[in-house]
Amino acid sequence: MALYEHVIITRPDISPAQVDSFIEEISTFLKEQGASIGKTEYWGLRNLAYPINKVRKGHYSLLNVDAPSAALQELERRHRINDDVMRYMSIKVDVHDEEPSPVLSRKDRGDRDRKPRN
Repeated sequence: MALYEHVIITRPDISPAQVDSFIEEISTFLKEQGASIGKTEYWGLRNLAYPINKVRKGHYSLLNVDAPSAALQELERRHRINDDVMRYMSIKVDVHDEEPSPVLSRKDRGDRDRKPRN
């Protein structure tokens, strides 16, 4: 099995609770396929880099997955036919990082690292 980081962008008009249940469905499916799920992160409702079908925001989520390639291919096939998924990306990595992702680290810092304006 290989290690993957899987990022999903879902539609902004669904609630964060629906996103959580969607991530649970993904986790359940992958576990049935013999995969293991590491950390999962919900990055929140964020602006997109460019509009997708006139939509400018999306719910971002990250999953660290240790799965066979067939399970990940089936997961991506399911994403393509799901109307709630706007974009997804799976990246094969050598090792999973157990620390919070840079997106969450930056969000936690808030305004502390910004210099005051004079």
